[in-house]
Amino acid sequence: MSAAPDRLSHPGRWLAPDTFVGRVAVVTGGGTGLGLQVSRGLAALGATVVIASRSSEHHAAFLTEARARDWKAHSVVLDVREARDVRRAAEAIAADHGPVDILVNNAAGNFVCPAERLSSNAWRAVLGIVLDGTFYCSQHFGRGMIARGEGRILNIVATYAWTGMAGVVHSASAKAGVLALTRSLAVEWARFGLRVNAIAPGPFESDGARANLWPDEETKRALEAQIPLKRFASTDEVAAQCLWLLAPVSDYVNGECLVVDGGASVGGRMWAPGTRFSRSRGTDPT
Repeated sequence: MSAAPDRLSHPGRWLAPDTFVGRVAVVTGGGTGLGLQVSRGLAALGATVVIASRSSEHHAAFLTEARARDWKAHSVVLDVREARDVRRAAEAIAADHGPVDILVNNAAGNFVCPAERLSSNAWRAVLGIVLDGTFYCSQHFGRGMIARGEGRILNIVATYAWTGMAGVVHSASAKAGVLALTRSLAVEWARFGLRVNAIAPGPFESDGARANLWPDEETKRALEAQIPLKRFASTDEVAAQCLWLLAPVSDYVNGECLVVDGGASVGGRMWAPGTRFSRSRGTDPT
């Protein structure tokens, strides 16, 4: 006989167990990686969670765990690049499960490719999923929130949205657009009772990132060396901050982008902490 699942082993364990009771949450890309962990945390804290992604195969892990833990969980197959499909999904989810209170725009696409070799199809695919998809979902699920006078939207961006980074011009451009979208909607929709925020993780451990962004241990060690904390975040650590931004405790946070990167984006340094150096005699530093 298998052991009963540990009800505390989810990224929302730091919040009250009834934090999201009575809420309906939609998480795009909610069956894998960060989206899966956010979905788990929302469901464990009482929400009815609907995960949406293009592949039904990505739904199985969450739905299987939900049955074992008696969570309220559902899934829909959805390509967020298609505005008509997003509208239909928003209407169907509201009809089946009730008004949507929480939207997490997590669906994304990314891979390393030099800009001069990036195809137009690859550029359009990433922009379509990340920027177009975030807008379409925000618009169509947001309409229901506006009608009720309440809602929370969280967009997943990245620190290179404002720093830039070689090899990911497509993703950086898309995420920069999502950051602008976040702040614009936060201002525009606050009068309707909506909060719109973003979170910008640095590198964190996930199968997708490992396959697409650091394909070998040497690359991973080089990236870790640039982080003041000298490690990547766990997916749980990032998901926990997503849940905090969605919880009532953050009801006065609006239009913000929370950086979760171990200090990597704070700024470059001329010398490494702990390193001693001496000046040449006769040199006036002023």
